[in-house]
Formats: sequence, structure tokens, C-alpha cells
Amino acid sequence: MSFITINNLWQEYGDHTVLERINLQVNAGEFCSMVGASGCGKSTFLRLLLGQERPSRGEITLDGAPLSAEPDRHRGVVFQRYSVFPHLKVLDNVAIGLELPASPLLGRLFGRRKQAAREQAAQMLDRVGLSHALDKYPAQLSGGMQQRLAIAQAFMMQPRVLLLDEPFGALDPGIRKEMHTLLLQLWHETRMTVFMVTHDLAEGFNLGTRLLVFDKVRHDPQAPNAYGARITYDIPLNETRLSQMRSASGDSNVYALRS
Repeated sequence: MSFITINNLWQEYGDHTVLERINLQVNAGEFCSMVGASGCGKSTFLRLLLGQERPSRGEITLDGAPLSAEPDRHRGVVFQRYSVFPHLKVLDNVAIGLELPASPLLGRLFGRRKQAAREQAAQMLDRVGLSHALDKYPAQLSGGMQQRLAIAQAFMMQPRVLLLDEPFGALDPGIRKEMHTLLLQLWHETRMTVFMVTHDLAEGFNLGTRLLVFDKVRHDPQAPNAYGARITYDIPLNETRLSQMRSASGDSNVYALRS
């Protein structure tokens, strides 16, 4: 059974159809890059996976169970614009991801538990190259460093599914290449399932193990919003990388290549 199953998914807003007839099966550990023209529903699809929206029709299941109606810790997200807390220092931005679930009423830990959370956060920040910036505020960081912080936040929660909405679109080419390397390294180590929206086709091909192309296949000039986008191409990529993931996991079923 696939890890994520999407069955006859539609998303409509009144008479405006954004997505129609989306059917998809994704195995655990796959890295799905999603490309398509602006406005063809890629970000809407991410919001449905996150639980920010409910589908008009159809169903999404995670490990055979209906997807939770609200975002939860099993799904992490990184947006193009840095989704960090501007009033918190770098270390606190990451540690809060451990503190909130452990102390939902107070939103903070104390004593040894707090120290342990901060040590874990510091280790993650070291992994993403921010060990020198623990006491800085996000506004004191460059764009690339802020995006590293956002990625550290997401991975700190150890989600089962990571959703990326054009996470590198605002970065210059040199920084983007560094971020690609970092993301692939963390993905390989955590083996989480990733969905990434990008307008950069080369980025989609280079990072993903699977490329999903969204496009409208039906058009009516008299009613331009009557039809939505579908997944018109589903292309397997980087099969050697998937094979390496499968071998490293020791579980041939988790990262089995699709036929």
C-alpha cells in the first residue's frame, strides 16, 4: 500500500475549478517535484496536503487513514518567504518546535527539559550552518541564512511529510545551489517524504525522484474557470538516488522503485 493516496481529488471555489481528477500514489521517502504554469493549482495542492483546506471532492489518505483536517506535526512546511518568528532569536526559533508539543499550555519548558531542547536545536542549527548565529534575530540574517533557519525549524519537528512551496525562489543562484545540497543531505538522512513546488524546471529535475507536471487539459474560452488542472505527466527521476535510499534504509519495500 502506498504511503499517500489521493483519490479523485477536486478543489472548487464556487464556479472556479482549480484542481480536477487528481489521482496519485506516493511511496514513503519519495521526493516529488511539482511544476506547472502559475495559477494551475500547485500551491492549492500543497495546502490540501497540509490540511489548511479540505477538498471539494475526493480523498487524501496517509498510511491508509484519512488525512487530518488540520495541520499537525506529521507535516512540515517551508514557504518561499521565510516562515520564521521575527521576535525570537535563532536558537529559540528552532527550540520552540520542541517546546510547544511538550508543553502545549505554557508553550515553554523549564530546567533540564528546556536545556535538552536547546541542545537539540543547537545541533540542528549546526547541521544547517548557523551555529555562529544562535543569538541573532532573523532580521540580522541574510536571505539564504533565513531560509536555512526555516529548514531547520521544519526538520527539527521530524515530520513524516515535508511540503516546500518554492523555498528557494527568492535566493540568488549561488545560494540556491548550496541550499539544494543541504536539502538533499537532510532528506537522505531523514528519509521523509517531500513535495516541492518550483517554477524552475531544472531544479525540479535535479532534486526530485519524481516530477509531477500540473496543467489544464480542458479549456472553454466562454468559461475560463470551468475546468481545473490535472497531473498531466508523472515522470520518475534519479532512480539511482532512490536505490541508494532503499539500501540505506534496509527496507526494500519503503523505497521500492515504481514500475
